[in-house]
Amino acid sequence: MQFIFQTQEIEDLWGSLLEPEILRGLGILLACLFCAWAIVRLIRGSSGSDDTDSVWFGKRSIDGVLFPAVALGLAYGAKAVLVGWVTPTVFKLAIPILMALLVIRLTVRILSATFPTSHWLRRIERRISWVAWMAMVLWVTGILPILLQAMEEVSWRVGSTQLTLRNVVEGSLTTGIVLMLVLWLSSTIEKKLLRGSGDDLSLRKMAANLVRVGLFFMGLMVALSSVGIDLTALSVLGGALGVGLGLGLQKIAANYVSGFVILAERSLRIGDMVKVDNFEGRITDIRTRYTVIRALNGRESVVPNEQLITQRVENSSLADPKVMLSTTIQVAYGTDIPSLQASLEAGMRGVSRVLQDPAPAVQLTEFAADGMLLTVLFWISDPENGQGNVRSHVNLMVLNILNQRGVEIPYPHRVVHLHDGAREGGSAGPDKLAAAAT
Repeated sequence: MQFIFQTQEIEDLWGSLLEPEILRGLGILLACLFCAWAIVRLIRGSSGSDDTDSVWFGKRSIDGVLFPAVALGLAYGAKAVLVGWVTPTVFKLAIPILMALLVIRLTVRILSATFPTSHWLRRIERRISWVAWMAMVLWVTGILPILLQAMEEVSWRVGSTQLTLRNVVEGSLTTGIVLMLVLWLSSTIEKKLLRGSGDDLSLRKMAANLVRVGLFFMGLMVALSSVGIDLTALSVLGGALGVGLGLGLQKIAANYVSGFVILAERSLRIGDMVKVDNFEGRITDIRTRYTVIRALNGRESVVPNEQLITQRVENSSLADPKVMLSTTIQVAYGTDIPSLQASLEAGMRGVSRVLQDPAPAVQLTEFAADGMLLTVLFWISDPENGQGNVRSHVNLMVLNILNQRGVEIPYPHRVVHLHDGAREGGSAGPDKLAAAAT
């Protein structure tokens, strides 16, 4: 009986589409779409948004979320205001189509903005589009209420809660929409907070992590409520989670807590040059569970945050980014050391990246067997740009000055003594030779 009624309703809908009055409704609908396009263009122009990945506007103003949302609002308004003057058949078809388009644009745009390089995004987009358009067709044909009523009759009990198939389906859809909105909001807020650079980047990173965790927690609560799960049952889940934290999840929880401690104390900041467990590099990111350190040769190390709290970490730029470097040279005895010191210090002042304050210095540190040992000291303020390159430039400068001044760089000599027996015999075996260093 219901099937016969729905068939008659579809025939009436098709018949109303063939009436001449339908042209008036089509004209009003086209006017609503044009007004929606003009409003979106006006809003985009006044906001100065040139972002092609914008969730609201998209690339061409009509492929974002704002266009179907504005068109849907105008269509609802026209249907309510012009009731009795135009046939509602056009709006009966247009409103479900615009709602399906709004759902598709919302989910696809949010996923594209959140996961721009994901390879499975296209497949999810197709599945969402199929579900949305099928729901639209069921709504227009009038089959959707019958289907919902049939789903209402399928029920089961979970504890003290009575669930139906309709509640589960509607709750799942609501959960997906809520989590999608939470994902979009957290990503947008994180981009706003992390925009730019400065000393407070670590604090803004901590704020972004807190906002993300808070939004996902609230979204999870709303999603569970929409499915029909009693939130008082979460007390049992909280107890089980506490046992899990005390047993298997202890390390994971410690890493999360350590991440917030690092960001709050600012003992380690994004951009600092650190050395952890013989791995030296620059901190590029601090996550809630781990920290990423990038070495100057391009290698990256993922260090758990707990390790950064419990072990010794060398931070070259915690209080002051200046770092002292040194190199050693050996000159022959008899060299005019005071004059050579002045020349080397003046030469280092001309090397790029070598700081003038603190000034470079040359110190006589040792009287060695082959010559006098000089230590060349200099400071840099950008260790993240490398240390070997600036040390090489200083060494080349030192070598040029030594060559210009004719300073001898001593090296060890070896003297071979030949016994008298070897001279008389004309030959000597290995046991006749002895070497002594002078």
